[in-house]
Amino acid sequence: MAFTPSYLSLFEKGELSQRVQVLQEFLKECRLCPRECRVNRLDGEIGYCEARSELMVSSAFPHLGEEPPLVGIHGSGTIFLTHCNLRCIFCQNYDISHLGRGEQTTPFDMARAMVKLQEIGCHNINFVTPTHYASQIVASLSKAIEMGLRLPIVYNCSGYESIEVIRLLEGIVDIYMPDIKFMDEKYSKRYSNALDYPEVVKKVLKEMHRQVGDLTTNSKGVAERGLLIRHLVMPGGVASSESVLKFIAEEISVHSYVNIMDQYRPEYRAHEYAEINRRITHQEYLEAIQLAKGFRLYRGF
Repeated sequence: MAFTPSYLSLFEKGELSQRVQVLQEFLKECRLCPRECRVNRLDGEIGYCEARSELMVSSAFPHLGEEPPLVGIHGSGTIFLTHCNLRCIFCQNYDISHLGRGEQTTPFDMARAMVKLQEIGCHNINFVTPTHYASQIVASLSKAIEMGLRLPIVYNCSGYESIEVIRLLEGIVDIYMPDIKFMDEKYSKRYSNALDYPEVVKKVLKEMHRQVGDLTTNSKGVAERGLLIRHLVMPGGVASSESVLKFIAEEISVHSYVNIMDQYRPEYRAHEYAEINRRITHQEYLEAIQLAKGFRLYRGF
């Protein structure tokens, strides 16, 4: 059976435009993420993420370096959005997320970029760091549907999300791809200024899984719907890998697709913190893999 993205039904019923209106209200006293800065972004005010009301895009291209179920043959249609609501001090994309490298983009241009990625064969539209632009993305999606968009939407985020916004994205997002960065609030506060990150991310992942379930793929192994979780192994165990993997297995699903990532490198301001001012060892990575297997996780890695 041919894949049909869930957002088409909402669009046809007129509900997608209603979601756009609701999300637009969030920008007047911005509460698109758990920081709830309450600034009026529609009036030019700037909160923690430093994003304004206009979409800012760094790049849009077929990405061949994402997870295999997203990449397929022709790549994931990746759109990197500028700024970030989490702003980790070790960010590997700090030029985009912290320094704001990107260009202002209209909803029409965003929609056209999405359709162009579809035309060149990408298997999905992959929004990277979308949290602070959720309302603008959904508005652009409506225009893209009118232009013929039929690809799954990937919500590629830090996991530090507003549960209210995630609920509003039900039926719009086909594939959620959150990080789980920390399970110890001491480290989430130290490296991301987000004391409540562990509490927030657990609630958010449960809601995402409720909406889309475990990751499903077509006959060619290309992802169509579901939850794909990323976890970055960090030096000295500061990412609490054991607690993260235990949570996934016991409170989400042992069938979860989990990408346990080994590419940590000390970027941006990581050199200011001696405990994370190094790459991880091969042994640290192997230990994380063994922990996952011990919890009966088996997809991804």
